[in-house]
Amino acid sequence: MFNGHVTTRDPATGKQIHPCLVSVSANRTAFDELELAHLDPVACLRHLNALVSPHPYDLEAVPPVVDFDLARYKFADEFDAAADLDGRFDLLQMDPFKFEQLVRQLFEKIGMKSWVTHASRDDGIDAVAVHEDPILGGVCVIQAKRYKGVVEPDAVRALWGAMEDKRATKGILVTTAWFGSAGRQFAANQQERISLIEGPELKHLLAEHLGLDVRIGLDRKPPRRRS
Repeated sequence: MFNGHVTTRDPATGKQIHPCLVSVSANRTAFDELELAHLDPVACLRHLNALVSPHPYDLEAVPPVVDFDLARYKFADEFDAAADLDGRFDLLQMDPFKFEQLVRQLFEKIGMKSWVTHASRDDGIDAVAVHEDPILGGVCVIQAKRYKGVVEPDAVRALWGAMEDKRATKGILVTTAWFGSAGRQFAANQQERISLIEGPELKHLLAEHLGLDVRIGLDRKPPRRRS
């Protein structure tokens, strides 16, 4: 899949925009049949049924193709995990699979399509979410850690490995606890491709997007970070 965007400004608003002028999608078999050194680009785009702007010099946009390959994941059946939570439910008392479903529901409310994966079939990936924005979007793999203590940096490294294996655009690690400095530094080194969500932020997101006032009964408070 290829979506060709240009950066310009909307003459009506003056704001920066990114119109798509050409969009094409081809599977591996169709692409392997192409002899790139000898083909004519215009004829090739026509052969692949590409969408091409009828007036590219006027920056007239075409709708971009959005096609995410999810065949490599095995998804579990969905259910409403939030419906079972009454009062200030303690997330640490929640069934692990229901916790994964709750995280899935959270990302759906945020605006992404999401699914929970089958246990032990996706290399530690608990959920998959898709952001359909053709520029900023992509496939995101999610791990949900219902922990009482610090999440070891190996968990963050394992998420990175899963992202590379699944060719995911982004990875998110959600925990009821917190991350140490080594894990946070590893995530920071990946150029914003990994996001870490700790207990307090998780509580805030659940309240904001699902209307849930939950608690996380940790045995001890997370250590205070240096400013």
